[in-house]
Amino acid sequence: MLKPFGMQLSIFVIILMIAGCGFKLRGDYGLPAEIQTMQLSAAQQNTPLHRILGKQLQGLNIEVLDNAARSRQIDKHLDAVIYLRSDKLERRLLSLFSTGQTAEYELVYTIMYQLQFPDQDPLEIEFDVTREYQDDPNAVLAKTRELDLIQNEMRKEAANRIIRQIASSYSIWQQQKGG
Repeated sequence: MLKPFGMQLSIFVIILMIAGCGFKLRGDYGLPAEIQTMQLSAAQQNTPLHRILGKQLQGLNIEVLDNAARSRQIDKHLDAVIYLRSDKLERRLLSLFSTGQTAEYELVYTIMYQLQFPDQDPLEIEFDVTREYQDDPNAVLAKTRELDLIQNEMRKEAANRIIRQIASSYSIWQQQKGG
């Protein structure tokens, strides 16, 4: 059995190794502390993506101003503006059962949004989140619930991706403005 000093040394070495490899807890997007206030607006208010993104930003201690009217010029007191232009979910047929019924779909969730920082033109960003979904005509209720869960998971992934893009774009913007 290790003595107290040996155990402390072992724990210290493990912590050093974890920190040294760049490990970060999931959900830590490294948003700069300078980002404290954002405006989140959308072409269609109260979509699931809009709600999820707003909650995640608030969970990161960012004040989220929800403004239905999209402003042409970013206010100086805002650190960033996100305008969700559109999000749509499409199903593509991947395979069929021998009976001709659909066996498998590919779900494609397409998100288009604008990101703008002070004194900068808005960035137009578009990306897709994809998942495969197996259908079973004999378990319609269970598959409907599973589809709802998959769609919600895709929206959360999209919100996470938007937050990572904010952090990345903010860093580039700071370098361009010389700060």
